[in-house]
Amino acid sequence: MARETTRDRRERVAAMQAAQKRSERRRLLVVIGACVAVIAIIGAAVAWAIIGEQNKKDQALAGINGDIAAASCDPVTNDPASGSSDHVGPGTNQPGVTRIQYSTVPPSSGKHFAVPAVDSRRVYTVADVPAVETLVHNLEHGYTILWYDRSVEKEQAASFQALATKVNAMKESANKFLIVPWNPAYGAFPAGKKYALSHWSADVDQSTGKVGQQMGHRQLCGGLNTSVVETFVKNHPWSSAPEPGAA
Repeated sequence: MARETTRDRRERVAAMQAAQKRSERRRLLVVIGACVAVIAIIGAAVAWAIIGEQNKKDQALAGINGDIAAASCDPVTNDPASGSSDHVGPGTNQPGVTRIQYSTVPPSSGKHFAVPAVDSRRVYTVADVPAVETLVHNLEHGYTILWYDRSVEKEQAASFQALATKVNAMKESANKFLIVPWNPAYGAFPAGKKYALSHWSADVDQSTGKVGQQMGHRQLCGGLNTSVVETFVKNHPWSSAPEPGAA
């Protein structure tokens, strides 16, 4: 048997190294291919979920985009307004005040608790709705509130979420649109009415911040309609409130 020369040894080692590199490249390609496949699957799943969620929102909105007349809305009423910066309840000089009887159903202005609802929620349920007095403070800050009869909470849950997303994207809303259940202990909605919009507007001196003439606005409806809500918000934007710059 012939002895392996130095040259033969080098060639054999080089061949082994080349084979090892080819094997490593193949493994790398397999790993890369698997990663690409996984990413593609995840991307497709995410895209499908996004499309599915958007379809759900579109379907929910489609259910409340019907004939405006079918919503049986009353004309917008303009109420005398008062109570700007008039805080009662915990943390004020009237801590014993736990409830206010407002002059309208729902309220469009008035005395209120010292702290508004400032979490990220835009749709509330009976289980987590803030006090009416808290929400009136939100009105003072430029919010529009859609109050709903508790009987429609479950059937309209998807519509509420879709509507809140759509309306809060409007420039006239600036993410200051809430949908909340009405508390009938403060008075019943008129017969046949299941929804009510309210907003608190005021003339504010831009140089001094002094609040001048104030007015509340309400509109009660038998049904839910996207166009009605959008029109109300456009006519009564967040910037028209006594304290629009507050959260």
